[in-house]
Amino acid sequence: MAAKKRKTHKKLNGLHSYMRKNLTEITMKQLLVLVFWMVVVAADAEMRAGIGVRTVTPEPLLPVIGGVGPAQKVMGKKGELTVRALVLSEGEERVAIVSADFLGFPGPLCDKARAAVKGIAPEKILIGATHTHSAPDTYGFPNGEKPTSYDSNYVAHVCRQMADAINEAAANLKPVVLRIGTGEAKGKIAYNAYASELFDPRCSVIQALDASGKPFFTLLNYAVHPEVLGADSGVCSPDLIGPLYDEIQAKGGGIGIFMNGAQGGMVTADNRLPNGKEARTWEECQRIGRLLASEALRIASEAKNQPEAKLLCRARKIVLPVDSPEIRNLLKVLPIYAGRANDTVTTQLNVINVGTAQILTIPGEALPNVGALLKRKMRGQHNLLFGLTNDAFGYILAREDYDSFPRYAYITRTSLGERTAPILESEALELIEQTTRP
Repeated sequence: MAAKKRKTHKKLNGLHSYMRKNLTEITMKQLLVLVFWMVVVAADAEMRAGIGVRTVTPEPLLPVIGGVGPAQKVMGKKGELTVRALVLSEGEERVAIVSADFLGFPGPLCDKARAAVKGIAPEKILIGATHTHSAPDTYGFPNGEKPTSYDSNYVAHVCRQMADAINEAAANLKPVVLRIGTGEAKGKIAYNAYASELFDPRCSVIQALDASGKPFFTLLNYAVHPEVLGADSGVCSPDLIGPLYDEIQAKGGGIGIFMNGAQGGMVTADNRLPNGKEARTWEECQRIGRLLASEALRIASEAKNQPEAKLLCRARKIVLPVDSPEIRNLLKVLPIYAGRANDTVTTQLNVINVGTAQILTIPGEALPNVGALLKRKMRGQHNLLFGLTNDAFGYILAREDYDSFPRYAYITRTSLGERTAPILESEALELIEQTTRP
């Protein structure tokens, strides 16, 4: 494609030069050719987008997980699990952003889906999990008396559906104008269960308008655990993300795409009741999802159009040590990591510039202070963190917090180790520095 583009520009430049030297002698045929190539170049450089959506609720239903440990039986479902693919294209750059309704979508599964995608470089396909706690196991966690509740046929089906969604999106690109905004999502949506005020209330939104001026998609980036129902409710569900998507579409926002943020330790849905208990109902999922959708659409409506938005994607492989004995032992038994070393893991970081926004991926659940540092050091007018993207390696704590407080005992056990955050921060900030400003 690059060679074709260079050839196109060479022809265009040649015609420009001829016009300057022979302006009075140029023929109508040559003028038409010049106009044609100008249209081709302009069309190739504009922002285009495509969307693909697949429903992946298992039939029959499978047990669901809410973390490391045995799966829970289910009796029914509320809403549908989906995978949603957004493809952006501008000039020679093409990027896919995928959101999947699972607790996490590990790197080996991401690679399987990427391998079936045409026309997009694998390192430019970003796959993130919404982190619902009411979906089937995609890891293969030990499951009591049974080895695992992991269903390899179902997981393979999800990977195929994901690739199909990306390919569909890439095959149906159309010109769009982006609007990008960031603002505080107001209302009773999220809080930090460990320290109620220590979370990021900002919601960033990337919305695309089609040729008619109507929203084509609304991508929102916000940090929250979708665990209103939880695994032990006996329900398969996207949790609050399902009603969020429904509300975005119902209110004219097009297809919704949710990418989670730095929601570790423990930024969760604010379903607290006055009596000290929690509302763990589908109605509460609807309340929170609809409220977050309304706030995202409000933020988008206040943003300015960016008709000349540019797109740039950079990728880097990083190696993270596995210091946690529990995680080392877990990697030995997880089917998707069979035959791989269990003392280190290799994962992918991405930095993406979209218009005035800059996006950084995180391969797990960064705590709010880690997320705040990264956002502060990023270089966009709007800085987005895509957590649980390209991998899902548990919690990412600042080194000072690791195993330092009883409150952090669980998230310490379910993290790679105390070196994860320093390495991630160093590698991410270096990649950001090497990437041009949005």
